Formats: sequence, C-alpha cells, structure tokens
Amino acid sequence: MTEQPVFSTFGFSDEEWGLLVGLPHAVLTAATAAETDSTRRTMAENAAGLEAISTGREAPSPLVSAIAVELVSRVGDPETGEELPIIAPPDPRAMLADVLGRAKEAAALLAAKADEGDAGAYKHWLLTIADEVVSAARSGGVFGIGGEVVTESERRFRDELSHVLTD
Repeated sequence: MTEQPVFSTFGFSDEEWGLLVGLPHAVLTAATAAETDSTRRTMAENAAGLEAISTGREAPSPLVSAIAVELVSRVGDPETGEELPIIAPPDPRAMLADVLGRAKEAAALLAAKADEGDAGAYKHWLLTIADEVVSAARSGGVFGIGGEVVTESERRFRDELSHVLTD
C-alpha cells in the first residue's frame, strides 16, 4: 500500500501545499527586506525568523506542525546550528507585494479548506514569524546606540500582513 502524501491528509493539492509551506519562509524574507539593514542585523533577523518557523513544529495545530516539519527539513534546523543565506531582493517593494498577495491567497485557501482552528493557528504563526523578525535587531543608530527596534516600514509590512490574513 502506498503512503499518502502529507498534503492530501489535510485535503490540499500539491500546489496548494506548496503555497502553505513556502509562505512562512517568504514572510521571513520579506520582513527582513522591509528595512535595509547591515549584514549583522539581517543575520539576526534571519536567525529569529528561522527559530520562529522551527517553533511551529511543536504547535498544537496539526496543520502548522506538519508544515513546520516540512519547511525546517527544507531550509534548515536552527537546533543544529544551520543558518539561512541572506537574500537581498533586487526590488524589495515588489517582493513585499508578492508575499502579501500570496498571504491573501493562502488565507482564502484556508477559509475554504481548513478548519477554523488550523486556519487561525497558521495565520497567527505567520504573524509571529514577522514579529520575531522585525523585532530581532535595532535599525538605524550608530555603533549599536539609538535606532528603532521596529521601524515604520517594518511595522507597515507587519500590519499589511495582518490585514490580508484577516480580511
């Protein structure tokens, strides 16, 4: 007997599952791109985002847990010291718009195919990833003094993400 793929146990197609699995990493990358930072700050944001993704493996939601397990197997496990490469998109605004569009698509998909608890847990997890990334390192300032924990552009991305997930 052939074992069913994980996505089919949740009622999703392969393409739909790809959207749900890829979106948390895309949110992480978009949140780091919302504000141009130094390499050190971006690395700290990446680490915080990867940790937030990894924490999803222990979520009470079976959907979030399954997605996090698959995603960590793809991008790396912070518990083994793995780090994400720094991605500097050539057009950060276009990337942010793309991620927000995909988040809106995922929200509609979850509303149609997932139970309310799993859908809410997934959306909350995405917002947690964004929150962890944007608050991981101060931006601005000089030699680590001053600056903002969350800049206006980071706050705007997080708020827009929240809006498309709950609209």
